[in-house]
Amino acid sequence: MFFLMICHHHDGPEIGALRDSLRPMHRDWVASGGNGAAIVLTGSALWDEAGSGIGNFGILQAETEAAARAFAEGDPFATGGVVREITLTRLADSFRAERIMPLSGG
Repeated sequence: MFFLMICHHHDGPEIGALRDSLRPMHRDWVASGGNGAAIVLTGSALWDEAGSGIGNFGILQAETEAAARAFAEGDPFATGGVVREITLTRLADSFRAERIMPLSGG
């Protein structure tokens, strides 16, 4: 199954520095697919109009929604206090994932 994951980050002047400190661990988590919980097909930061980080998104492939949620909730951005809300939306079975080069091996 495929999922759109959107993570909204907390606001505040300290969040940018916290996000920067956790970014190497976040990237390792993405590369590992959350220790195999999901395959990350693509993702990126979300910015506001001023170019400040407000969240991140990913398109995940996972066996179940629970596995996709385990990936999202286990991300160092989530466990480290950057993420305030995670939404997962299942994508259509006809989603054309083969057009995307995965960011992780899952």
